[in-house]
Amino acid sequence: MFDLSVVICAHNPRADHLRRALNSLQQQILPFEKWEFLLIDNASTDPLVSSWDLSWHPHARHISESKLGLSAARQRAIREATSDLLVFVDDDNVLDRTYLTEALSIKEKWPQLGTWGSGSIIPEYEAEPQPEVQELIPYLAVRKIEKGAWSNVRSCREATPWGAGMCVRAAVAEAYCRINDESKIHISGRRGGGLASDEDVEMSYVACHLGLGMGVFPELKLTHLIRRERVSRQHLLKLLEASVISGTILEYKWTAGVPASPFRLRNLPAILKNLVARRGFDRQVYFTRVRASVKAGRIIAAREFGSAGK
Repeated sequence: MFDLSVVICAHNPRADHLRRALNSLQQQILPFEKWEFLLIDNASTDPLVSSWDLSWHPHARHISESKLGLSAARQRAIREATSDLLVFVDDDNVLDRTYLTEALSIKEKWPQLGTWGSGSIIPEYEAEPQPEVQELIPYLAVRKIEKGAWSNVRSCREATPWGAGMCVRAAVAEAYCRINDESKIHISGRRGGGLASDEDVEMSYVACHLGLGMGVFPELKLTHLIRRERVSRQHLLKLLEASVISGTILEYKWTAGVPASPFRLRNLPAILKNLVARRGFDRQVYFTRVRASVKAGRIIAAREFGSAGK
């Protein structure tokens, strides 16, 4: 049995980014015999097995998952992995050479944690983002902390690991699959060109549900390669909208609390005030959040109505 399983889930990955991600795995100081590597091809147009040679690792496997969606790909990896710790790496993540060693160290030092991840996700931009979009940059999974944080309260965002470099104990991962199989609400994560998210956050929810915790640690270091188009105003607004919708549905799934409409009578004065006071991109950000809340509410209301009618 291996000490850990490293997983990359990829759908039509950018070749130069995936190459750097794989090179960073080749350069890990943790010996190959201690870990396995799974490259999950999530319905790529050109099958990855035909163009990516994994023979550099003696315990590497190509696996094809035809159901589109990051959650589906990760669940396939969970079912295929043979260790009691999974490390999820995005296809645009370049891990520090000590990443896997540090992940194992945290596993031993923090038995109370079910998920943990990087507190040092450093961006490498193909094009520098404009100053006006800086407030949305964290939505690109960029994070820099000086001191580690952990919690067993699922609402503690400061201690919630993101999917880039996330470590998950197998017991938590298996419970995540089981809960998804039993639920009518599925948080799909990225699906093709869609920007839905929070399937990674749900794994930490599962950890807390099992009586464990979650954490982020600065010693887990990685570089996030960020394409030019991902720092555009248009993309970041779409990412914000998708994140608000996904997060609202995730909360509904776990609390059954139907969100209140932002257009309730008592909220209208605040909306009108923001309409007048805000300008430019700041106004776009505000109303993107409002629009996303409305869309999430409609999705949930339709589900509630459908359930009530059955």
